[in-house]
Amino acid sequence: MNESEILADWFSKPGDSIRRLMHKRGVSVESLASNFSDGVSDVRGLLDGSLAIESESAATLAATVGGTKKFWLKRQDKYEQALDRAVSCAVSFEFEDWLDKVPDPKPARKGKSDEATTREAIRRRLKYFNVPTISSWQARYGHLLSETRFRKTDAYETVDSSILLWLRQGELEAEMVVTQPWDATKLEERLGSITKLSQISKPSRFLPKLRALCAEAGVAVVVVKTPRGCPASGATRRIASDKAMLLLSFRYLSDDQFWFTVFHEIGHLLLHGDNTYVDGEQTEEDECEREANDYAHKCIIPEDRLDEFASLPGNRKAVLRFSTSLGVSTGLVVGQMQYFKKIEPSKLNGLKRHWKWVEINSAFE
Repeated sequence: MNESEILADWFSKPGDSIRRLMHKRGVSVESLASNFSDGVSDVRGLLDGSLAIESESAATLAATVGGTKKFWLKRQDKYEQALDRAVSCAVSFEFEDWLDKVPDPKPARKGKSDEATTREAIRRRLKYFNVPTISSWQARYGHLLSETRFRKTDAYETVDSSILLWLRQGELEAEMVVTQPWDATKLEERLGSITKLSQISKPSRFLPKLRALCAEAGVAVVVVKTPRGCPASGATRRIASDKAMLLLSFRYLSDDQFWFTVFHEIGHLLLHGDNTYVDGEQTEEDECEREANDYAHKCIIPEDRLDEFASLPGNRKAVLRFSTSLGVSTGLVVGQMQYFKKIEPSKLNGLKRHWKWVEINSAFE
């Protein structure tokens, strides 16, 4: 067994053990968070490795998910030792690959580069992606961008590293969402209920319900604001054999864009298997994107209502009445009318809902 294989065999963050015990004992993130001073923020840090287990948190974990205080402190210590060895190996044999190929989740300030700064830069990457060697990173992420069906927006500069960091942050958030095993039939069965959620105005009310409905079908719905250079509105990715991720960015902060993205991504999950998709706006469409778009259109305007939609007058009263009869948000109908050029892009935008990030973030506090 070579050094890379040895590293891969024992490299595992304490959060992996916490998550396994949470699942085994049926402990939710919310339940665990109630035992920590910073709530969900502390649990997120423990799970993703950014927060080390110390004496107080070790005692809390022992009391809530199992093990002993000594076990958790030892688990953290062994991880730190493993991390140090992985960093030393990387610095000795593959530091150029780590620095050139793997995006830094928190870029250091520009300045003189020495061994200490190199070690810290590699450590950040190892912890964030939870892999011990460049070969293990390549196996999990190296081919992701070339294999991902990404619809790039011409109006924005697209930076591959930003896309990858956004997807990875989505994975970390999705790991905190407890789901049933992936089941396409269950997802389809819940589509009507999901569609009706578009009528709810406040993210703090519809996001938890959207997450719960999708979790019953094995889909973790997560919201992550995109970093600079990543003009994505949504993405889907199978993050485990029995769990899918539906990642949303709330790009444009409007209900027509948001809900169309939800239905588009659900279309990918149901129609296109295990491929990873990252979707933006104003892009050239291939067959898969056309299929996902058609699926989303039909979620909003069912086929038996298309004739009525085709003759729908472009006035406020008619649009309000039609959207109410469909059970969808008025903004979605306006967005469809604009997309199909039934009205000008500037018309009826007052019927769309717009949000601020503080409203979205409150849904997860």
